[in-house]
Amino acid sequence: MSRLTLDRLSKHYGNTVAVDEVSLDIAQGEMVVLLGPSGCGKTTTLRMIAGFIQASGGDVRVDGQSILALEPHEREMGIVFQSYALFPHMTVARNVAFGLEMRGVPAVERRERVSQMLRLARLEAMAERLPRQLSGGQQQRVALARALAIQPRVLLLDEPLSNLDAALRGDVGRDIRLLQRESNLTTIMVTHDQDEAMAMADRLVVMKDGKVQQVGTQEDLYERPATPFVAGFIGRSNMLDGVLSPDGAVVEVDGTPVRLAAPHRGNGPCVLALRPERVSIEESGLSAPGDGLLTGIVELANYLGPVREHLIRLGQNTRLVVRNPTSQPGHLHAVGERVTLRWDAAAERLFTAQGTPIPSRIPENQGTDRRWNANA
Repeated sequence: MSRLTLDRLSKHYGNTVAVDEVSLDIAQGEMVVLLGPSGCGKTTTLRMIAGFIQASGGDVRVDGQSILALEPHEREMGIVFQSYALFPHMTVARNVAFGLEMRGVPAVERRERVSQMLRLARLEAMAERLPRQLSGGQQQRVALARALAIQPRVLLLDEPLSNLDAALRGDVGRDIRLLQRESNLTTIMVTHDQDEAMAMADRLVVMKDGKVQQVGTQEDLYERPATPFVAGFIGRSNMLDGVLSPDGAVVEVDGTPVRLAAPHRGNGPCVLALRPERVSIEESGLSAPGDGLLTGIVELANYLGPVREHLIRLGQNTRLVVRNPTSQPGHLHAVGERVTLRWDAAAERLFTAQGTPIPSRIPENQGTDRRWNANA
C-alpha cells in the first residue's frame, strides 16, 4: 500500500498544454478514476505517472518520495492496458509469472505467488491455456493478475474495459473493483465512460483541456457539479443557454420564459442544467394550476425498457430530453403532442456564462415544485 501525490503535474508539447498543473492526493487503498472526453489529458497524466512520458513540470511522489527520476521499471507500478498486452505464446500461468521472473523472484516463491493470483482472479482452471483460448474478459483478468503479482505500490489502469463488449464491461469492472479492494491497492484508472467511472471509483477526477474541473465522490459530482461541463458530462444534463431575470426567478431560453422552481441570486446570461430523469411529464389530470404555465412539443418518443425517453422542443432551436422510469405511472406520448413538464428546486442547477455556480435563494432541502410548460 502506498500514497500517491501529484503536485502541479504538467505536460507541454511546444505551445500546446496537454496537462496543466494537475494536483491530486490519492490515499492508500483508494481507487481514483480520471474521467473526461478524448484529448482531455487523462491518459497523458497516467503515462507520466508510469514514466512512459517525461513531465514538463511538477512532481509525482509515492509515500512522499519523488519518482520522476526513476525509469518505468523502477517505479514499482502495476499497469493494465486496454489491449491486454499478453504474450500470445505463453500460457496464462507464464504470463502471470513474467514480471516475477524479470525481477528475479525465486522459483518456489514465484509459483506460490502465481497460484495466489490465479485464485484471486478466478483463473485456476485456465492456468495452462493460451490467451487466444480465452474470452476478452478472461484475458483482462490475466492482465490484472500479472500486474498484481509483482505486488506493486500503485496500480494503473488504462481504459481496461474499452475492448470489451457492453455485456462484459459490467462483470469485468466488478471483478477489477473486487480485486483492487481485496488487495487494498492504491489505484488510478483512466476512462472516458462515465458509467464505468461511477461504478468503480472511490473518487472521480473530471478533466477537460488538460485541467481538473472537479474532484469528488459520485454524489458530489452528480448532485453538486462545479461547472457546466461537469453538469453536462456527468449524467448528461440538458444544458439550456438563457438569460436570468433581475429577480432571479425566470430564465428566458430561446425566446421562451422558463420559471424556475426556486429563485436564484443573480441575473444576466446563464446556463440552466436539468437532468433528464429529474424532469417529468405531467399525466392527464395531475397538472396543478400555477403561474407561467407553458407548453412543449414531443418530437421523439422511445420506449427503452427501463425508461421512457421523450425529446421535447421548447423553442425553435432548443430541445430537452426527459427520461422517466417505466416502473412509474405514465405512458409514451405521441409525436406532435403538446405536454407539460415539471421538476423541483433540487433538480435545477444554474451557472453564469463564465461557468460559476449561481446559488439558489432557498436551501436545497426546502425546495418546492414548480410546474411549467415550454411554448414552441
